[in-house]
Amino acid sequence: MSPTRQDQRSSRRSDCPAAPRAELPTRSVEDVRHLDHLFEHCLPSFGGAYLRRLWQLLDAAIGDGVPMTLAVAGPVTLSGQIHTWLGPLLDSGWFALVSTTDAVCYHDGHRALDNAAKHPIHEVAIFGDDGQLRDERTIRVTDIGFDEDVLLDQDRFLRAVLSQKEFQRRMSGPEFRHLLGLRYAAQERQNGVREGLLALCARKAIPIFVGAPGDGSVFLNSMALWALAQATGSKYRFELDLHLEVFESCAYHLWGLRESDTRALGTLILGGGVPKNFNLQPEPALSQVLGLPHIAGYLYDIQMTTAPITDGSLSSCPPAEAVTWGKVDKNEYKRTTESMQVDYTVVMPLLVKALLDKRARLERLEAELGRDLLLERHPEAKGYLRPRGGYRLYERRDELIKKLQREVKARAARMRKDNRYALAKPVR
Repeated sequence: MSPTRQDQRSSRRSDCPAAPRAELPTRSVEDVRHLDHLFEHCLPSFGGAYLRRLWQLLDAAIGDGVPMTLAVAGPVTLSGQIHTWLGPLLDSGWFALVSTTDAVCYHDGHRALDNAAKHPIHEVAIFGDDGQLRDERTIRVTDIGFDEDVLLDQDRFLRAVLSQKEFQRRMSGPEFRHLLGLRYAAQERQNGVREGLLALCARKAIPIFVGAPGDGSVFLNSMALWALAQATGSKYRFELDLHLEVFESCAYHLWGLRESDTRALGTLILGGGVPKNFNLQPEPALSQVLGLPHIAGYLYDIQMTTAPITDGSLSSCPPAEAVTWGKVDKNEYKRTTESMQVDYTVVMPLLVKALLDKRARLERLEAELGRDLLLERHPEAKGYLRPRGGYRLYERRDELIKKLQREVKARAARMRKDNRYALAKPVR
């Protein structure tokens, strides 16, 4: 197995206070049997060292049993990454919630459409003839191609779903995506296709947040039904409650800090944009805006992004800058955070494979040694082998929201006082 967790942590960051000098890990790739050992011992420097630190932090966060959140930008459902590594990662039981985009939720439904077999999602050339693809009615996303009819079928499916009785009310985004996930799951079972993101999260009661719901085609189809109702005088009552969505994210963050076994949270951020920023904002929402005391940011912050820092497009920055906002723990960030400039689609399949393989080894060792001896030799097994069923936070949403509402009620007088400001009179 890997070196002790104390050894791992002491070598993670050279700028850690009083960190001992550690020799570069230069074991030959011929001498390691497992992928996680390759990450530990065969990536001595440069970009490889960044990847080694990402692995070590993921290994530590999971081994410590910290509930993880995931922020992911990019077409992970359309591109099939939900099936190759994202689904297996979320099915592990290590992740409590997801922050993503409306487009990810929209494209998640394509493979389960009734006519999907006639219009498979396929590979196309990145630098091919896009004019010809347009003539063929093939839509391209980087190196992914699919027929325009897929979008038209998806739109019809969504408008039919959104017209159903269970959607005719005001609800938070996680409520909506849970209901949509159940519909996607039924469609997947009917057509014999693999489980997608929303269906998996509905099955495991993982809340899904979308910070910019108007920026995607799921909401465009809701807009179409709203416009039809406006024009014809019919009724369409579906509405997203953005206040409740943000409040709900705060309720789950508070659960992580006060009720989870570790009293701490970690986050894995893949890409930038709104998913990243929304995922990081519960701490300032709870502490700076609602005024709750003793609110901590994320203990672990592990980021992979290609966005630059210099033009401000990294959306709340690398972890060190996030410390100044309170979004990341200020006491531990030099030890428990890392941000790497990398295309996460290149490295995540390898990291997930290493994590799942290590869990499988620990499960085998538990069968051989027994639980007590396993934990004595490999204390990280407790976190790795936490229940696969996961945290099922969506099933506790009403309870956790009410707890936060009580906190707000107790601070109501203070909040009203804080709302006062000497406003300038508008010019008319």
